[in-house]
Amino acid sequence: MATPGKSVLLDTSVVIRHFRDANALASRFAAFEELYLPQAALAELYAGAFRSARPEKNLQQIKLFLEAVDVLLPDESTPELYGRISAQLAQAGTPIPQNDIWIAAIAVQSNLPLATCDAHFGHITGLQLLRW
Repeated sequence: MATPGKSVLLDTSVVIRHFRDANALASRFAAFEELYLPQAALAELYAGAFRSARPEKNLQQIKLFLEAVDVLLPDESTPELYGRISAQLAQAGTPIPQNDIWIAAIAVQSNLPLATCDAHFGHITGLQLLRW
């Protein structure tokens, strides 16, 4: 699976930034041998594509991007991590979108740093962040 220091999990925000300007993150992507995308982020990308003014173009971008990443799926232990993270955020009074809790749970479970443009991931204890 993931190789420590050579693998990264990509948040939806990073992928969208890449779609808007492929050169913006090219050097950061190149620094890693393995790029992973959580299933929840893939679902967000599809939702955005279908809601967009140019769904065919955006669906093609997703299809091409999937050739360069491995999609990580939740398993039977992911919901427990989701629950712990959700409870921690609620107790701290710092809720974040539910899909982002799933993304964080996959990152923690897989022991992968999460590349993101979203500051709210910083509220999650034990999550390794790369702010892109």
